[in-house]
Amino acid sequence: MSSKPGVLEPLRVRVRRFQFIVGLGFLSLVLGAMLSVSLAMRLHEQVGALPSDLLRLGVAVVLENLWVLAVLPVLCYGASRVVALRPWNTALGAAATGGLFVLALNFVRDGSEGLTTWNLGSVLRLVAFAGGILLSARAIRSGRAAAERGSTAAQVKAEARKSEYDEFLKAAEADGARMEQREGASAPVALDTAPAVAASDAAPAAAPDAAPEGTVSPPGEVPKTPAA
Repeated sequence: MSSKPGVLEPLRVRVRRFQFIVGLGFLSLVLGAMLSVSLAMRLHEQVGALPSDLLRLGVAVVLENLWVLAVLPVLCYGASRVVALRPWNTALGAAATGGLFVLALNFVRDGSEGLTTWNLGSVLRLVAFAGGILLSARAIRSGRAAAERGSTAAQVKAEARKSEYDEFLKAAEADGARMEQREGASAPVALDTAPAVAASDAAPAAAPDAAPEGTVSPPGEVPKTPAA
C-alpha cells in the first residue's frame, strides 16, 4: 500500500518558499547596502559637483536603492535558474522584506516623523522601489526561460548520445553475427578433412599376406607352386 503525503506537506512547502523569499530580500538588502556605501564614498565629490539639486537627489536615491534596483534582480535571476519561482510573488515578497527592514531602520533613526513626512525624495524612493519590483519580476522570467532552454539543449544532447550508442550497439551486434557466420562456415571444412586424414594414417597398416614376387624363400622350405 503506497503511503500518501501528509496533510501538512503543502503547508511545509509554503513555509519553505516563504523563508526562501524572505532570505532573498534580506540578502539583497545587505549586499546592496555594502555596494551603496562603497559607491557613495567613491562618488561623493562627483555627485557634489553636479549643477542641479534635482540631479544630486536622483543620484542619491539611485545609490540608496541599489539593493532593489540592481542586487535583487540579479539574485532573482540566479535563483530562478535553479528553482522554479513565481515572478510577481517572489519579487513582491523579497522587495517587501527589504523595504520593511529599511522602514525599521528609518524609524529607529528618525522616529515616526521620518515615516509620515513626504517630499520629493520620498516619491523618488517609492518610484525606485516599484521599478525594482518590476525589474526583479522580469529577471525571474528571463531566468526561467534560460533554464528551460538549457534543459531543452541537454535533452537534445542526451537524445543524440542515445542514438550514437544505439548505432554503436547495432554495429557491434552486426560484427558479432559476421564472426558467428565465419566460424560456422569453417567448421564443416575441418570435419570433412578429418576422415581423409584418418584413412591416410590407416593405409600402411594393411599389408598383403603373400610375399612379393622375386623374394627368396627361407632355407628348408619348399616353395609352393600354384595348383594347375
